[in-house]
Amino acid sequence: MRAPGRMLRITPLLMAGSDERHRMLIERFAPGPDGTRTEHALIPGRPNAVYPCVMSADFLRAVSENRLVRALFALRSLAERAVAALTQRPFSEPSDVDSLRLCDLTGEGEWVLLGEDPPHEVAFGVIGRFWAGETVWEMTSADEFAAFATPGFAKIVCNFSLRTYGRDHTLVSYEARTEAIGADARRAFLRYWRLVSPFVGMVMRSQLRVIARDADASG
Repeated sequence: MRAPGRMLRITPLLMAGSDERHRMLIERFAPGPDGTRTEHALIPGRPNAVYPCVMSADFLRAVSENRLVRALFALRSLAERAVAALTQRPFSEPSDVDSLRLCDLTGEGEWVLLGEDPPHEVAFGVIGRFWAGETVWEMTSADEFAAFATPGFAKIVCNFSLRTYGRDHTLVSYEARTEAIGADARRAFLRYWRLVSPFVGMVMRSQLRVIARDADASG
């Protein structure tokens, strides 16, 4: 069995593609983010072998297999319940799902598949409000996503990008960009982001470990 994937700290400069003219999918949908978080993992295998693991990994395991991540989601739920009680608004539990895999995303819904460039990149995103003690997602489509410009909302655009690293490893980078729409939303989001960014990074690293374990098992 191969060595499991390793989490890495890598500067953005090392992530530039060999062709500077190539524009990544994430840049098409979030060219000027207000908040960005990027995590990396070095995973055994070539990109064409690791990419299917990225697409099929069940990210619910990132919660179920990590006690700290479970605690974070439980704390978020408690906070939203408290805010709902204080503001006397109804609280809606998130819908239960059996799995959470990129290969199941479509071009319409809340979280939508924005594009693929296999085995190099997959991009996905969501539009909503999530910084005032309530999480509200908008229904959208990949075709409408880039043009959405309603003040008071924010776009989250994420991607997994894969680069060959050495002879038989792949550098998998997971980036999340958020663009707030309008000055009020931007101020509110930035206050929220300063608090939650480290915890977002923890969840992203847990998701990368799921991919690494799947890639290790498939090899």
